Amino acid sequence: MANSYSNGYANGTSPSGAQSNNVSMPVIRKKLAGYVGFANLPNQVHRKSVRKGFQFTAMVVGESGLGKSTLINTLFNTPLYPAKEPLPPSAERPKTVAIESIGADIEENGVRLHLTVVDTPGFGDFTNNDESWRPIVENIESRFDSYLEQENRVNRQKIVDNRVHACLYFIQPTGHTLKQIDIEFMRRLHTRVNLIPIIAKADTLTDDEVRDFKARILADIAHHKIHIFQSPTYENEDEETLAEAALIASKIPFAVVGSDRLVETEDGREVRGRAYPWGVIEVDNEDHCDFVKLRQMLVRTYMEDLREYTNDVLYENWRTEKLLSMGVAQDSSVFREINPSAKVQEERLMHEAKLAKMEGEMKMVFQQKVQEKESKLKQSEEELYARHKEMKEALEKQRSDLEEKKRRIESGRPLTPEKNATKNRRFLR
Repeated sequence: MANSYSNGYANGTSPSGAQSNNVSMPVIRKKLAGYVGFANLPNQVHRKSVRKGFQFTAMVVGESGLGKSTLINTLFNTPLYPAKEPLPPSAERPKTVAIESIGADIEENGVRLHLTVVDTPGFGDFTNNDESWRPIVENIESRFDSYLEQENRVNRQKIVDNRVHACLYFIQPTGHTLKQIDIEFMRRLHTRVNLIPIIAKADTLTDDEVRDFKARILADIAHHKIHIFQSPTYENEDEETLAEAALIASKIPFAVVGSDRLVETEDGREVRGRAYPWGVIEVDNEDHCDFVKLRQMLVRTYMEDLREYTNDVLYENWRTEKLLSMGVAQDSSVFREINPSAKVQEERLMHEAKLAKMEGEMKMVFQQKVQEKESKLKQSEEELYARHKEMKEALEKQRSDLEEKKRRIESGRPLTPEKNATKNRRFLR
């Protein structure tokens, strides 16, 4: 074992298997000869999680009368929603989409779950449903804002996760295609929440109609590039788990029937379901509806995956957009693994680049100074040449005047003959 670890260090591999950026070496895998104890880590995490409890927030969206409250009561096998009394025809209807939250602490086999259900009464119930999705998006983003504010506190010991981890979107069982309000809602929310489409009241459709309706819904979702929650897959999964994930994925969108009432079947069994003159629809019978697969995905198998995807992908993407819009930038070099030799090489290159830049700036300044000096010298030379020319012309003129005077004197003529003659003529008159 000691030799193995020393070889790992010599090859540039850390004890945890992390490698430097420029060194690509295979991770050495060893099987222990005896019991050490870190195989008990999952049990430690399990005990800690059970002591701490879990939080989960689900949102239900859909038009009135699709059985949203009934399905939630059926999913968690507890009356979270009280029975609703039908409104009289004269009652005033809500004018906007309202947001209502119901919280409940549920315990099962010693595991505590704080469940929050967010309902959206009024969605799709108006004549004009333009931007009816806006209050829902604002509610989801306000929960993100609240969580971000808790993360930025000095004391972060008591952070309450009230983010929406799953959105159950109820689709009317029309048997045709998605309505425009369905497409617009899912297109607006698929980057903010895990969307799980549900065909409500599937007992109003035949098996063939359900199958065709599912195909049309999936085609519309793919055409509009809407991302819905899919069962995640991991490395080294066993065949049974992969088969289960594939089976759940094949049922999306889930065609469900909700009922929290016990009815008696023809063979004398009491089951949760709906009684019709032609027979009984059993909620927990996979041959009748997809309720079991929905519960298996939402609660029994992928509840923690929904929470993780919300935190690691949806919330992080929103947080990045939020901080960038506020002018907060992240240096990509922060928290990355650094190879010391590569770091030295990078610093040397940066230093050489800095020296080259300084040398270039000094050459530029020197050339500028030389050009200024040459310009001044040239200007001075031109001024001196002009002054020399002016003085030379003055001396030439003075020399010519002196030579003229010399000739006049030598010839015996007065220096100013014209002036004297003029004076004599005036005197004679």
